[in-house]
Amino acid sequence: MLYFSNWKTFSILAVIIVGIICAAPNVFTKKQAESLPTWLPHKQINLGLDLQGGSHLVLKMNTDELLQTQLKSIRDGVNQNLRELRIDGKIVKRSRPKIINGQIQVRISKPEHVAPALTKLRELIQPLEFSILAGTSNNNIEITQGENNTIIIQPTQAAIVDRLRGAMGSAVEVMRRRVDPNGTTEPIIQQQGKDRIIVQVPGVDDPAELKRILGKTARLTFQLVDPRGAQLQGGSSRRAPPGTEWVPSEQGPPELLKAKAIVSGEELEQANATNDQQTNEPVVSFRFNSTGSRNFGRVTQENVGRPFAIVLDNGFVSETDENGNVVLDKDGKPKLRRDRRIISAPVIQEPILGGVGQISGSFTPQQTQDLALLLNSGSLAASMEIIEERSVGPSLGEDSIVAGQIAGIIGLVAVIAFILFTYGLFGLFANVALIVNIALIVGLLSLTQATLTLPGIAGIVLTIGMAVDANVLIYERIREEIRAGKSTISAIETGYNRASSTILDANITTLIAAIVLYFLGSGPISGFAVTLAFGIMTSVFTSFVFTRFIISFWLRMQRTRTIEIPI
Repeated sequence: MLYFSNWKTFSILAVIIVGIICAAPNVFTKKQAESLPTWLPHKQINLGLDLQGGSHLVLKMNTDELLQTQLKSIRDGVNQNLRELRIDGKIVKRSRPKIINGQIQVRISKPEHVAPALTKLRELIQPLEFSILAGTSNNNIEITQGENNTIIIQPTQAAIVDRLRGAMGSAVEVMRRRVDPNGTTEPIIQQQGKDRIIVQVPGVDDPAELKRILGKTARLTFQLVDPRGAQLQGGSSRRAPPGTEWVPSEQGPPELLKAKAIVSGEELEQANATNDQQTNEPVVSFRFNSTGSRNFGRVTQENVGRPFAIVLDNGFVSETDENGNVVLDKDGKPKLRRDRRIISAPVIQEPILGGVGQISGSFTPQQTQDLALLLNSGSLAASMEIIEERSVGPSLGEDSIVAGQIAGIIGLVAVIAFILFTYGLFGLFANVALIVNIALIVGLLSLTQATLTLPGIAGIVLTIGMAVDANVLIYERIREEIRAGKSTISAIETGYNRASSTILDANITTLIAAIVLYFLGSGPISGFAVTLAFGIMTSVFTSFVFTRFIISFWLRMQRTRTIEIPI
């Protein structure tokens, strides 16, 4: 229908005005845009590395820390299996397993118990998956008997390599989720060698914040507080009883915690930065998956009235002295300490069965956003050391960028001239809609902070062509109706109605392809998909709604029943 009610008119104009306002900051310099009033949009389009350059970081995984984590995991398995070993109904006496020079050593008290202990520990031996496929016999650990009833357990070289390969693969994905949580920034993140990762992020002038986010392991655990801690606090010995550990707290002295976690960060389904409804302080709300919800609910049911601790593990960090200087060990390497602390220790007032809760503390809004981002992206298997840092320039070069701008302007002018010459007044309407279409695309890119790269520009050009193509189909259908003897008003109405199904089919199928590219692709492919999807939505709006609105408005203003259209 060529009639538009007041609310439709208001909606159409509101969409266009908002789109133009969101696109407007791009005509200013970055400094001018930032100085705009806070109530006005001031975000500009993020340009990709190929258009504006950015920051370049090379990170190296701490393989020693990774090995220590692997050894501790094996030690826990050794402890568990030896606890299950019974001879004549009694537990086998032994020493506590210790990690010495890359090995786990445990001493059995009686010589006759060594053989049964070896048999029990060999249950921990498992073949590596890639070794099965390759037809080799590499196992995860080696178990040998040493002197004085000592059993030595150590990971095989193949297991160490396999652990590093898996840790590096997951680290690349974790960093991608941290740098690009929405999939629109288009960073370059790739592995280099066996233990290094290259990270290039467009438009980052100061990489300090980027370095801080990338370098954290951010592993979250929920552990029960051991009631014996209050008694041991005032004693002369601070040694943790078996199955417990002392963990520093942000809110007071260290707390004695049960070593076994109730649930861990791996069972977190989602974390969000928000404000407490009662105190309005910044907090992080979280939700567990089904397994985490079940375990958390069971433990809280059994421990009502007892406190539990929320522990944040940021991995190993360089130890510093009182002057802020990095402390070196005897080999001249930075001395590392475990940055592991309790950020909250609430009392279980009632069973928490829904699998949801919140983390509170002395947080700033920025800290809650960073913590939520780290928890959602997952934890690193080991800390990462930044070994190289520099800025990179645009890969296309200034000359190529200017040439692309000139080519785009020439192409746009040529299309406008052709449409105007071919369809006259209707061509003018189509050109106005085309310019509005470009403004809406730019506004959407600015609003969503999607990164624009060369493939993204190709997506915009493609959608502009599709928008013009939609107008051509509509106008040609109107011409056919006029040649058939219909009046101009009737021909316009029929032309829009009959062309709609063809145009919608074409745009919907293209939109489906763009969605598939966005979710399955990465980097430049995702950028192309974003601009293509935005362009399809705006071109359908301008071709079907806005041009029809312009024609309806023109008819009312001219108070005529006919419009000249070249036949």
